[in-house]
Amino acid sequence: MAFTFFFRDMDTLRLIQEYIIPRFTGNKYIRIWDAGCATGQEAYSLAIVIKEKMGNFQFRNVRIDATDIDESNHFINFARNGIFPAEMTRRIPADIFNRYFEPIDHSKKFKVKADIMRVISFHKHDLLSLEPIRRDYCIIVCKNVLLHLRYEDRIDVLKMFHESLRDGGFLVTEQTQKLPEEINHLFKKIHPQGQVYRKEAH
Repeated sequence: MAFTFFFRDMDTLRLIQEYIIPRFTGNKYIRIWDAGCATGQEAYSLAIVIKEKMGNFQFRNVRIDATDIDESNHFINFARNGIFPAEMTRRIPADIFNRYFEPIDHSKKFKVKADIMRVISFHKHDLLSLEPIRRDYCIIVCKNVLLHLRYEDRIDVLKMFHESLRDGGFLVTEQTQKLPEEINHLFKKIHPQGQVYRKEAH
């Protein structure tokens, strides 16, 4: 379970928002896998920047599967609740915070609003099982996970991601995480300012 916070790596979130999402706006469903979601801040941040781009009507087509290995279920249950103490929300821009969070009584906690929560499903999942959640994703986001895997396991997981993406789908990884040379033929880097790759047929 990786350390995370709301709107971490905003440059990458903006690439998803401005470059990738417009390519799928005509789809009946835009399916996204956030692999390694920790306590949920990344998945909620992703949903928020997508809604900001798409608006209410098209956002109804978004579905996000957020997964983490989390053997204790503690982190997944925390993420599913969508309730965060005030100190975890301090990095959120004020306008975003006011639109997408609501106070919980007088407890100094805030809950993600229902329109964001309803598009995200949290699941326990082990990437090393090499069994995907499903196989028709438009986007897979995997950050702060791959660098913790053995090199051989990293290659296997990335091959599994390739099989899980629909034709023309995108893989987004940590800014510092380059793909192993052995799988360069499976993905094409499509933006110089981030680790964003399009699935290549093979």
